[in-house]
Amino acid sequence: MVATFKMNNGLNIPVLGLGTWMIPDEKAESVVSQALKLGYRHIDTAQAYGNEVGVGKGIFVSGIPREEIFVTSKVAAEHKNYQAAAASIDQSLKQLGLDYLDLMIIHSPQPWNEWRQSGKTYDKGNLEVWRALEDAQTAGKVKSIGVSNFLMTDLKNILKHGKIKPVVNQILTHIGNTPFDLIEFCQKETILLEAYSPIAHGKALQNATIIEMAEKYHVSSAQLCIKYVMQLGMVALPKTENPNHMLSNMEYNFTIDKKDMTILKAINVTDYGEFTKYPVFSGK
Repeated sequence: MVATFKMNNGLNIPVLGLGTWMIPDEKAESVVSQALKLGYRHIDTAQAYGNEVGVGKGIFVSGIPREEIFVTSKVAAEHKNYQAAAASIDQSLKQLGLDYLDLMIIHSPQPWNEWRQSGKTYDKGNLEVWRALEDAQTAGKVKSIGVSNFLMTDLKNILKHGKIKPVVNQILTHIGNTPFDLIEFCQKETILLEAYSPIAHGKALQNATIIEMAEKYHVSSAQLCIKYVMQLGMVALPKTENPNHMLSNMEYNFTIDKKDMTILKAINVTDYGEFTKYPVFSGK
């Protein structure tokens, strides 16, 4: 049985998914197929990743029945009007070779080149995209709709003016970067949180406290990082192309005690090395 969380629309989502950011399209087929054969049932992609075709092929060749797989994609951050968003949803389905998506989300409240810039809220544009998602859900093209990288003010805009409440908010969360206020807000609004880059794009594995604590629990640092976000009530979306890592990431049947969770919550990781060039790791 695959462990799941229940979303606010009553549908279930697996607590562990395979993130596919930075997996090239030509590799995505084999990576996704391998993950599904090993037991994954949740695949996360996006229009911006440029690998929807490969992901779709991986789903097909895996031989796993479509209804057993939870598939997520994201409307590109640059689409901020109804027509562009609606067309992109149809294009994602075509690229993936699927009749429906389990979850489609807005990738970012701003286009990436305007990430977190003061005054750049795009409230009207996000509502247009949200309307396209609502219509896609009504049409049966997607089962659930949500957002990613949305802050409280962005969420309030959707909650106030949208017809359907987002089921998820997918955000950067890992030991060393835990947005507690945003997590609390989403939980109060029954919006499930998904943690992308739960291992801080590998940087968390270099932290001495994490390494030492992982040894205490007889698990890997990556397993500790994954369990950390799960104990915060979040879906974990670690990215890996390594089958051995895929398998070890599935081994989260242990519990971090309360005292150790407090220690982990106090850690601060701000240096993402070469990945700091990406907006989501920029610190804005």
